[in-house]
Amino acid sequence: MPFIPHNETDTRAMLDTIGVETIEDLFDEVPAELRADALENVPAGRSEMAVTRLLHQRAALDSQPLNFIGAGAYEHHIPAAVWELTTRGEFYTAYTPYQAEASQGTLQLLYEFQTMMAELTAMDVANASLYDGASALAEAVLMAVRANRKSKSKRILMPTNVHPVYRQVVETIVKHQGITLEWLDYDTQGGHLAPASLPDEPGDICALVIPQPNFFGVLEDVDTLTDWAHTHGMLVIAAVNPTALALITPPGEWGQDDKTRGADIVCGEGQPLGAPLSSGGPYFGFMCCKQKYVRQMPGRIIGATVDLDGKPGYVLTLQAREQHIRRSKATSNICTNQGLLTTAATIYMTLLGPDGLRQTAAHSHANTQQLCEQLTAIDGVEQVFDRPGFHEAVLRLPKPAAEVLAALADQNVLGGFDLSAHYPELGNAILVCATETKTAEDLNDFATALHNVLA
Repeated sequence: MPFIPHNETDTRAMLDTIGVETIEDLFDEVPAELRADALENVPAGRSEMAVTRLLHQRAALDSQPLNFIGAGAYEHHIPAAVWELTTRGEFYTAYTPYQAEASQGTLQLLYEFQTMMAELTAMDVANASLYDGASALAEAVLMAVRANRKSKSKRILMPTNVHPVYRQVVETIVKHQGITLEWLDYDTQGGHLAPASLPDEPGDICALVIPQPNFFGVLEDVDTLTDWAHTHGMLVIAAVNPTALALITPPGEWGQDDKTRGADIVCGEGQPLGAPLSSGGPYFGFMCCKQKYVRQMPGRIIGATVDLDGKPGYVLTLQAREQHIRRSKATSNICTNQGLLTTAATIYMTLLGPDGLRQTAAHSHANTQQLCEQLTAIDGVEQVFDRPGFHEAVLRLPKPAAEVLAALADQNVLGGFDLSAHYPELGNAILVCATETKTAEDLNDFATALHNVLA
């Protein structure tokens, strides 16, 4: 049975010691009108055995469907060693490494994580993680406003083909801070942000957000967009899929102008790097930047040094957050990092290595292409955008997307993400994804199921 520290005798002794009759008396300073009534809708307590049985019953309700949903959370293969090591007590119960002398293992791991992310993105520095991809983008916007000393505005150009949930989170966080998000429409034929649609004289703009790939899985013309932004005094915020960076040009190399090459701030969702879907979390965000902006980066940065004896060691190098300095001087209210998830990501990237990550990305891309070929062979199904993409694609159906997806779910197939709520102009469109976990048989099963539903 669980350990319950205070029995009735202990409780009575403590109350007698402080001269109080009941525990309820400890809250007598709270006005009666503010106190909650009895929690009538909370069921009666159960024994541990009964609760365990109930949870097993609930777990059994979850099936193991064939999953073709991406939309920011991806079903990649995770080697068994990743979470066997991550859940060891040394990592699983470790908290914030404030005391370097007692936290060398955790600090070294986070240092390795930062090194890997900096190499993957081709950026100068990386932090030790953020909450998730959406809040990482919001923090990147706040960081850009602080870092761009040439801009007096707080105007951010945000393409509408950025993940819709990310856009909502960013707007929620920045709207009361005088920051204006200005929306850029995507090209209806290619699904990308067309450079030709950008103004020759945009005025004073603080930063441009460039998703790569964007929410539709379409690849953007990042070189042209980066050069355009830097020419007009903007910082470039790259919102990227880390798996894709194993194949495509990393943001640190975007642009053709040698003097201004590279995105200034890079952020994204780290879930593809070893975190299971887990019904939506926990996940983690990552952020990288150019060296000259490092003091504006939120979160914490781990550094390597040597001790008095010349032995290597690791320390918290930079943590300009409100727990350590005055709130008015803090770069962020991020008060922790997703240490356990970054532990998993570090082990995942170590086990796969550069070649393994490239193979994962290449197989995912190939499976998505094969899936689109099979699905568009069905009458009435068409691919919406004609540009190169990665990992995901938008398909238009001859019937309402919600009805089709519900019918597929009845056949134990999660057939994609319904785009109608966020992009009604696309009609009966869904976003489909196939990772390296899918076999030829899986692709055929999806195609067969969709054919049957539409027929």
